[in-house]
Amino acid sequence: MGRSRRTIPEELLLLALDPATGTTAQPQSLDLGLAGAQLVELALAGRIAPDGDRIAVVMARPTGDPTLDSALELLRRRGSPVRAVHWIGGPRLGLRQIYLAHLERCGMVHAVSGQMCGVLPTTRYQATDTAISRDIRARLDSAIRTGVPPDPRTAALAALAHAVGLGKHLYPGNEGRSSRSRLRDLIRHDPMGGLVAHAVMDVQNGVAAQPRRNGQGPGAAAPDNGSRHAAAAGVPMQPHHGAMARAVAHH
Repeated sequence: MGRSRRTIPEELLLLALDPATGTTAQPQSLDLGLAGAQLVELALAGRIAPDGDRIAVVMARPTGDPTLDSALELLRRRGSPVRAVHWIGGPRLGLRQIYLAHLERCGMVHAVSGQMCGVLPTTRYQATDTAISRDIRARLDSAIRTGVPPDPRTAALAALAHAVGLGKHLYPGNEGRSSRSRLRDLIRHDPMGGLVAHAVMDVQNGVAAQPRRNGQGPGAAAPDNGSRHAAAAGVPMQPHHGAMARAVAHH
């Protein structure tokens, strides 16, 4: 996979970076979103495809992106289609830090070391080229304001941004309420992005998602959290991080 085009995980992470503080918004749900974004990117590359609420490998040939290929190999080893909610809810060992380090190597962010409370080491990340982040944001703004169906990459990015809770970060306050609503509605424009976004929200809600009915398929707009399925067992717990990891994640 050539490097002339940014991947959806990279774009999601750049959207989440706060230019003023150098920290990421919604750090815990962002890890889930990045795992989901990998699935969307692999689908766009023709390596996987949705099979109901499951993900099936249709081509095991590597993409050339080491992080994506690691995920593809793990999916291939499963041997059979895996439910998106189970894949996204599985243990993730520092996926956000892996992508931050990757963006630093690519020259898109600059790491700034510091300390929290004068003791715990922290790392903040500043974008080296704010034009990249502005371009990503402009695509979302255009899709929201014009009502023109976005391309699959932008639709999937919007769906994931909503799923991880970036709406309030990107469009804050009462004045951003309509934009947040339209951001959510963009889920319907990309079936794979919708499937993954719903899976991300289900994992956050502690739900083992059942196949959706009555119009609640992957392309449907996400209902409010309070109206989603009742909690059920079977979703792997999100990984717990130590104090040092939390310090790095939030600062």
